[in-house]
Amino acid sequence: MSAQPIEPPQPDTYAITSDNRLAVQTLLDNMALPAPTMVARPDAVHVTLADVDDLAQWMYALGGEVRRGVEISGASLWTLHTETPMRLSGTTVRILVHVPVVSGEDVLAALRTAGGAL
Repeated sequence: MSAQPIEPPQPDTYAITSDNRLAVQTLLDNMALPAPTMVARPDAVHVTLADVDDLAQWMYALGGEVRRGVEISGASLWTLHTETPMRLSGTTVRILVHVPVVSGEDVLAALRTAGGAL
């Protein structure tokens, strides 16, 4: 008789994606943060904003790190890397909040100093 290792079942990506979406939607309902577009994935939830001032609301509410992308055609993509507060299960959901910023646009000093180049 030989022993065969038992492999754990593969994670259900649909269930993980759905759980991530629900966690961020609950956060949005409780904190009234702007989120015109939300795309859930198994590894993170992406939120796309239209105004850089909305990014400041997210940063003040959840904290995190702002990163600025390379400027292309007069604009760059700024992304806040943050996460949901810890849930009862002890887990968090990673959130990436994106906003395009046109070169020369007024940006709050707190965001500008927090933003590092990618």
